[in-house]
Parts: sequence; C-alpha cells; structure tokens
Amino acid sequence: MTEIIANTKKLFIKTYGCQMNVYDSDRMADALAPHGYEPTGDIMNADLVLLNTCHIREKASEKVFSELGRMQELQNLRRAAGADLMIGVAGCVAQAEGEEIARRAPVVDMVFGPQSYHRLPEMLSEATSRRSLHPSQKRAVVDTDYPEEDKFEHLPAASKEVTIKRGLTAFLTVQEGCDKFCSFCVVPYTRGSEVSRPVNQVLTEARNLVAAGVKEITLLGQNVNAYHGLDATGRTVGLGELAFLLADIAGLERVRYTTSHPRDMDDALIAAHRDLDILMPYLHLPVQSGSDTMLKAMNRRHTAAEYLRTIERIKTARPDMALSGDFIVGFPGETDQDFEATLSIIREVGYASAYSFKYSTRPGTPGANLGGQIAEEVKTERLHRLQDLVNAQTTAFHAACVGKTMPVLIERPGRMPGQVGGRSPYLQAVHLDGSPDLIGAIHQVEIVGTSTNSLVGRLKVAQAA
Repeated sequence: MTEIIANTKKLFIKTYGCQMNVYDSDRMADALAPHGYEPTGDIMNADLVLLNTCHIREKASEKVFSELGRMQELQNLRRAAGADLMIGVAGCVAQAEGEEIARRAPVVDMVFGPQSYHRLPEMLSEATSRRSLHPSQKRAVVDTDYPEEDKFEHLPAASKEVTIKRGLTAFLTVQEGCDKFCSFCVVPYTRGSEVSRPVNQVLTEARNLVAAGVKEITLLGQNVNAYHGLDATGRTVGLGELAFLLADIAGLERVRYTTSHPRDMDDALIAAHRDLDILMPYLHLPVQSGSDTMLKAMNRRHTAAEYLRTIERIKTARPDMALSGDFIVGFPGETDQDFEATLSIIREVGYASAYSFKYSTRPGTPGANLGGQIAEEVKTERLHRLQDLVNAQTTAFHAACVGKTMPVLIERPGRMPGQVGGRSPYLQAVHLDGSPDLIGAIHQVEIVGTSTNSLVGRLKVAQAA
C-alpha cells in the first residue's frame, strides 16, 4: 500500500479519443484522490499531468510525442518558478509503445496501459522515488502488463462529491477488450481480450451514480453487446438481461450503450429494446462497409445482408429506433463498386448520424500489410461523398422531429440568457427557453425548429383537466 500524500496537489488529465477513455480518466482521478491529488482544469497549475491517449486516429503516437515536447516546456516553466511537474502517459498508445515512449521522451515519469490504472498510486510512488536518481540512471516507470487481477475490484469507488461534479449523465464501463480482430483495428492489441465485469459490480456502481444524482447512464465497452458478466450464482448474464436489472434501480431514468458489433445483437437485447422504456431508442451499430468483399477483408465476419436483417429485427421490435454507424472509406483494395455498395447500404438504412474515416494503416494490424492501398486523393473524394450523404440524412432526421413532443433531459443552462439545454432520446442536443429550475429532470418538449447541430424546443405545459 502506498503512503497517503498529506498535502493537496493538482492533477490535470488530458483525454483523447473514445468515451471509455473519458470514463478511465475519471477512474484515474478517483484512484489518486485519496493520495492528495485534486483535479484542476488549469494545466499551468498542475503538479501531475496525465495524457490518456487513443491509438485509433492516424499518427496517434507522433501526436503524443509532439504533446510531450510541449510538456517539457511546461515543466521547465514550473521549475523556473520553483515548482515541479510530473508527467504520465496512459491509454492505448502507452500500451502499444510503452518502452518506445520511455526511450524517446525522458521527460515522462510513468507509462501505463488501460489495465494498470488501479496500480497508479504505486507507480506514482515509484516514479517519485526515481526522481532522486542521477539523470543518467533515471527511467520512467513502465507498466503495460495485462494483470490477472480485476482492475475494477481494486479501483476505489468514486466519492459522492466527485460523482456530483460529473453531472446528470455518466459513463459506466461494463466490458473491455475485443476478440473480433478486425484487420484495421488495434484494440485487441491495446485493450486485450474481451472481459466483462460481474453483474453485482456493475449494479453497485450504477446505484452509486444514481445516489449522487445521475439520471442517465451510458454503458461502455469495445464490444459492449458482447457483455457476458457473471451474477452472484455464477450464471452468465447478457446485456439484455443487464438492462432489465438496471431498470429496477429507482431514480435511473435512461440507459444507453456503445459500441456494439452486429454479430452480438442477440434476441434478448432486441427484446429489451422492445420492452424497456428506459433503454433509449438510439443505437450505434457500426458496419464499416456495404461491400461483402471489403467486409471479408476487414474480417468483420458478417455480410451486408446479415447486417440489414439485424436492422430489420431491431426496427420490428422498436419501430422508433434511430441508427448511428461507422464507415471506413479507402480500405485496401476498395473499388468504385465496393464504395458504391457502402453508399447503397447508407441509403437503405437511413442513419440519424454516423462517423466516417479515411483508412489509415495501424502498425501491427493485418490491414497494414495488405496490398492495394488506395490513393489519398481517392479516399478524400469518397469520404466527402459519403459524408454529404450522411449529413443529408442527419438533416432530414432532425427535420422530421419538428412538430413532435419528446422527453428531454434538461442538463445545463443554455448558451443564451434565459435558455436551458438537454438531450432528446436520440442524443440530439435540444435548447429551449426556460428557467434553471428545469435542470435535473426530464420534461416534455415540443420540437419547433432545428439549427445546425441541434433542435429548438418549447416546453410543453400540461393542460389543466
């Protein structure tokens, strides 16, 4: 057990990438809180900076090294002012390139992967002790192992005071890792194989969040609908059954989950969407391509037709379901016909929103070794065409909401005086005129217009009987 730090110090965490990294950053702050570290939004006042990195985007590692150059300058400024700054690199880039980061960036004190966050206080203690060494002997603490113990069992529960600061919505990781091995993806190599948290552990954290004022929880996982946690009897529970258990928590009003894989949309989960109002009618279900040739090359292990049948099953169970997706353009070997098949599946599904990317190689993945790499200008042209189509669908989806009355969770003051803002069941931003006392509850809101990235609403006043 590490020594508790008596004096309060300031912790700044810069988070890159996905929602799971946001959740992980919060848990790192929780782990350091008992050791005297208090979060700050001002990096200039920080005693410890953690970069929680993501390996999904292009040239992710080089961007980290560039950021570490700026951290070196900040450290020099702190030292000139008689203070100091410790620096850690966490997350998926750290997992993939731990020793390389330690070698190339002597400014770094700690490098650790996503499975090591519960050991952060011990790493910090070791890194602090190494600071007394001669520069020629000093080396960063590197922890990129996949430990046998469950990190969630060892991470401290967030205090009520800390949780309240996170607002009315919260992320809750229920599953980590991936066994799918899509040929373009580094996740199996940086997050490890699929692991699901025990049911009681998930429910306990959810109850703690609700007790601190959270109204909406988003369940997280690299393949969240592959969740297969064990209950107290040792029985395996899927995500559909977990949703029913969460629905029994008094005060929890909304549940979402991301990211899903089409192969894991089983009957129980689809039935949960049919039967549970608490489960929001908005599903992120990536397909990546509409071409079976590309899907096979990507090792997605489903066809376009199978994906469309899954969508049909979902919409039969929940007709008001809106879909979001992911698309990669320019995967090695993609022909004009393959790309047109992707546009075709987008037209058939009709997405409320989507994320789209040009393919870029990830070292260590099978896709990096494929021939038939697509010219950059071709990828750019295809991406623009795809995004134009998706943007038109998003605009049409927003326009179709006008005239409808929706339950909106009011979360915050609006950008303009006299306004408040919140989220629709479809995750759309909604702003409307209203007083701050509306914040913290779900209200019926008539949608009266749209703006570029949001809906305009009007509070629906209940008519007297």
